[in-house]
Amino acid sequence: MTTVLMPLNERCVAYDRMADALEHLGDTWRDWPDLRTCAAAVGLSPSHFQREFTRWAGVSPKQYQASLAHAEAGDLLRQGASVLDTTFETGMSSPSRLHDLFIAHEALSPGEAKSSGQGARLTIGKASTPFGTGVFLISPRGLCGLGFVDDGAAAKTGFEHPGYKEDQVFADMAARYKNADMQRDDAEASRWAAKVFGDGGEIPLALYGTPFRRQVWRALLEIPAGDTWTYGKVARVAGNEKAARAAGTAIGANTIAWLIPCHRALASDGRLHNYHWGTARKRAMLTYEKVHTAV
Repeated sequence: MTTVLMPLNERCVAYDRMADALEHLGDTWRDWPDLRTCAAAVGLSPSHFQREFTRWAGVSPKQYQASLAHAEAGDLLRQGASVLDTTFETGMSSPSRLHDLFIAHEALSPGEAKSSGQGARLTIGKASTPFGTGVFLISPRGLCGLGFVDDGAAAKTGFEHPGYKEDQVFADMAARYKNADMQRDDAEASRWAAKVFGDGGEIPLALYGTPFRRQVWRALLEIPAGDTWTYGKVARVAGNEKAARAAGTAIGANTIAWLIPCHRALASDGRLHNYHWGTARKRAMLTYEKVHTAV
């Protein structure tokens, strides 16, 4: 039976608890903690935690633990380890998968970018997403920007910055095209959220960058969902293997989170840091993808 996911507004409200749950399960899965222990770690009853986690993630906590074990087993086998026993056989029951995203690229004109959007008519608004409140910046050609709001949760969820309030994210997005004709429309943002985090399909993007940055952003799209590459590998795929630092800068300049998956890029030490929208969100995105691509 396929799990029915929460509506986006409910998944948005649940995000902070689910980010904590993903971190706890990621740290403890080798001990196979029971449902009661996992629920207590995020302050919920076992039945509430089971229901909320399953409807947020599309898999149960137990299935999530099993998928982490499968992923670890696969890594060990590829490294030459012996075949692991049936502990890692999970019998997962067809949880809903992430839909493939078919992204059409159409750049803003150099003139529009150079003039900070002079003459461009853009729409900005907020909407619920599985990873908290999203701020969407939209042009007639497609999505220009996607960022995330943190309402005071950053300190407890391990962000390396103090969190971005709603007005800060709006200002950050608007500043990218400060001369554009900008209008607020949360209903339009909600329609885009449904496209991005709903049934998939073609999602047009409207973005502009230097040729190297565009090559880096294209390279990010080559990283399989749930997988990670170092900045050096991204630079190599982008055509300049000696430009790892410049690739890191280009990754940080990405304006469209999630769809241009800069969350899949890691520094050479492999740690989950230097993500504009926070380490907790990066971890949540990666683990969410890994679970849904493991079956």
